Amino acid sequence: MPVPVFDDRVAAVRSFNRFFTRQIGVLREGLLHSEYTLTETRVLYELAQHGDQPAAVLGRDLGLDRGYLSRILAKFESAGMVSKVPSATDGRSKLLHLTAQGRAVYDPLERRSRDEIGDLLGRLGEADQLRMLDAMRTIEQLLDAGSGLKYAQPFVLRTFRAGDMEWITRRHGALYTAEQGWDDSFETLVGEICADFAQNFDPAREQCWIAEMGGQPVGSIALARSGEPGVGKLRLLLVEEQARGYGLGSRLVDECHRYARAAGYRKMRLWTTDQQKEARQIYRSKGYVLVAEEPVHAFGQDMVNETWELAL
Repeated sequence: MPVPVFDDRVAAVRSFNRFFTRQIGVLREGLLHSEYTLTETRVLYELAQHGDQPAAVLGRDLGLDRGYLSRILAKFESAGMVSKVPSATDGRSKLLHLTAQGRAVYDPLERRSRDEIGDLLGRLGEADQLRMLDAMRTIEQLLDAGSGLKYAQPFVLRTFRAGDMEWITRRHGALYTAEQGWDDSFETLVGEICADFAQNFDPAREQCWIAEMGGQPVGSIALARSGEPGVGKLRLLLVEEQARGYGLGSRLVDECHRYARAAGYRKMRLWTTDQQKEARQIYRSKGYVLVAEEPVHAFGQDMVNETWELAL
């Protein structure tokens, strides 16, 4: 049976939209004191954060009309900010690529945006910041789950609950055995990490998220304390095979970073190996820098341990 929609509820949503629009300042003549519109800045953001991609995918993810997106891209190409490069997997396909000039334009916008949101959050105490972020996540998840729009993401994120650590441990072991040929010692290590996280969980400084599609878990990520003041650890990133290709890994990392900033971390650190090609690509696209590496024999394989860091 259709759910009735009451006029006062519609008015409340519209009122919130106007209020939040004023808060983030997108009604200024130029977004972030620049010559670029909000939509143009969103296009730059997607290319900067998620890397090279087809125009069709970019348009779908942003929900943009093909002609409108084409005009934006033509403007960026003529300014030398965006170019088209061949796909590594299909030479006939072209991907949109943010050039060095495009990056030079985008980086100051990103810094200004981060400063603006930082100022907005700075009006609130830590408890209120986290409460606001939880409310925003709830809105995002509800609208994603209920949306019929073709460009809506097919997954929702939630914080972890009973049974999730066992699932994370089991799926890490199964996937890394199947895809990397690692032995059972890796699953044992993940189990120890999960047990320590759950037993010593600090909700003000740590969090773990589970991604779901159709009510089933398909991904995970965690923010953990590092023991070093101001430094958080990104851990337990996992995306199941059926959930790949939707930008889920990137979304999980973004969620972790948002929470880390609100919790007061100034730097993120993570451990991976040279065998995690897809994950390393995500980390690099977010601005992580490789700071240390060491050849090792672990989990039955020769590999290179890597430490990456990101200034928040």
